[in-house]
Amino acid sequence: MAKKSQSIPKPRTGQGNVQLSREEFARRLSGRFSDPAFEGVQTEIDRVIKVAWKVYNASRKSPRTRKAGNDFQNPDFELPIEWIETRKQIKLAEKQYRDAKRSSRILLVCAAARHDQTCPGEMSKTFRLVQMARQEMEKAGGVECDVLDLSLLTAEYGRQILPCKACVSTAMPLCHWPCSCYPNHAMGQVNDWMNDIYPRWSAAHGVMIISPVYWYQAPSVLKLLMDRLVCADGGNPDPTSTHGKTPEEAKALELQGWHYPRHLAGRLFPSSFTEIPKERTCSVAH
Repeated sequence: MAKKSQSIPKPRTGQGNVQLSREEFARRLSGRFSDPAFEGVQTEIDRVIKVAWKVYNASRKSPRTRKAGNDFQNPDFELPIEWIETRKQIKLAEKQYRDAKRSSRILLVCAAARHDQTCPGEMSKTFRLVQMARQEMEKAGGVECDVLDLSLLTAEYGRQILPCKACVSTAMPLCHWPCSCYPNHAMGQVNDWMNDIYPRWSAAHGVMIISPVYWYQAPSVLKLLMDRLVCADGGNPDPTSTHGKTPEEAKALELQGWHYPRHLAGRLFPSSFTEIPKERTCSVAH
């Protein structure tokens, strides 16, 4: 426990102002409509940009909220509806995980960025290995396989995993389970795939990651996933305890002695990496 005389460290700030001008904001948002097909609806686009500017300028991160309820430390604190829904799906997935009547569930992660419906025009070797692993597991019986194909980040419209903001580096209780950094509607940071992925990890009894090595490191699609899973090991399941993202309150909680809850404890995590031979490190064929 922290001593009463122990002061709470103040958050360090001073990286500079990131507020855009009205003109720069409009220029960046207009870039989404540069195709000539949009020329006939320019008036409507201008109206959308006008509203979007107001939302951005007012920093409306979570415009739709409701009271947290009795499951939380501060029941009257307003939580984002999107976060509440993701938490609900995780709770349902955890029930599936504990259901002894269900088959064992394996989450197979294809961690290559390569997809045959995008620039390479050919599926990755990693995807082929994932399909082989799936066939072998299902052939053995008693196993359900859920394939998480991270190459969809490069191939599907609007599919994205937004980057981790490293809240844990300020204080572990500031990192919420599930992540509450997104969506941020004011910044246009929406449609975060992790809201669907967290429940899939929670429902799994085992997770197998099959990945290539890109330039001596994990592919960027896998690194995005890894970073956003930090909240699963030590993350705070009650955002009301820090009144959302209040760093001073999170630091105070950590100094009291944080218990680092392991939200995915008990899962098995075998993995497989396919590395390019050193003499071919200039090749991009994975």
